[in-house]
Amino acid sequence: MMSLAWPLLRITEQAALAAFPQTGCGDKNKIDGLAVTAMRKAMNTVAMQGRVVIGEGEIDRAPMLYIGEAVGTGSGPTVDIAVDPIEGTRMVAMGQSNALAVMAFAPQGSLFHAPDMYMKKLVVNQRARGVIDLTQPLDENLRRVANALGKPLESLRMVTLDKPRMHAAIAQAKQLGVKVFALPDGDVAASVLTCQHDNTFDLMYTIGGAPEGVISACAVTALGGDMQAELIDFSEAKGNTPTCREIARNERRRCASMGVEINRIYTLNELVKHHDVLFCATGVTDGELLKGVHEHQGRVKTQTLLINGADRTCNIIDSLHGW
Repeated sequence: MMSLAWPLLRITEQAALAAFPQTGCGDKNKIDGLAVTAMRKAMNTVAMQGRVVIGEGEIDRAPMLYIGEAVGTGSGPTVDIAVDPIEGTRMVAMGQSNALAVMAFAPQGSLFHAPDMYMKKLVVNQRARGVIDLTQPLDENLRRVANALGKPLESLRMVTLDKPRMHAAIAQAKQLGVKVFALPDGDVAASVLTCQHDNTFDLMYTIGGAPEGVISACAVTALGGDMQAELIDFSEAKGNTPTCREIARNERRRCASMGVEINRIYTLNELVKHHDVLFCATGVTDGELLKGVHEHQGRVKTQTLLINGADRTCNIIDSLHGW
């Protein structure tokens, strides 16, 4: 795995560099396509036997980086790959902050196989490991985390997504005096910011994409934090309409075929079964976690976060391209 750290850095850089020129174009599908193509091309030059576990979707919905796709040269380490070519395609399309090109490597068989559906996620840093329990209400978890950190609830900082499905949770946390930071998108970045040593937030609680949840779990594992997650069906997240119920039925069929369960709490050790993980993110647009791509007089700068779970290192790498 150690031999893959530098190639991983180069892969996320290439995805970010491919997407960056289209910042503000308004077409998120175009941005995603450019990043996917660049990322796959870079991956196929790496000496590894990789298989995409978390990717762009099933083979009938994604021509590249689909779940189950084999990538790499076919020699070298065998690895599970979790990938989000651009976390925040809408943000890049609209010229907004916090977009990342993200990827994680783990030993073969280590990563949870999650279909593209909603997932409830609760993340804390190392100091609050072992105290969270998604079977309990949010207010109970907030009290547990505050107690573990030795803080009053009024000093606790919770990050979530500013989505209608989260408004009730935001109101509940604020009623307890908790400080709530609601981001438009980007729960992978929020999870990393929660688990870093000089953490911006004390916990991350949201309902977002399951693929992003598994990628977040890789970073949480490498940083020594804790996480629990629960797959929830579309009707639970969006509403009990006939259309939502039909989508939910399809999701349940996909979960059954992948051997995973809806409304079951998964621990961090079930999401990522090995600590020897590599997590990498390159900024596309400026954000709280990383600077985005910047171009000046023909020179392009990128900033990348590389976390190695095996040797417990966390590196910020500034790269200059094209001088």
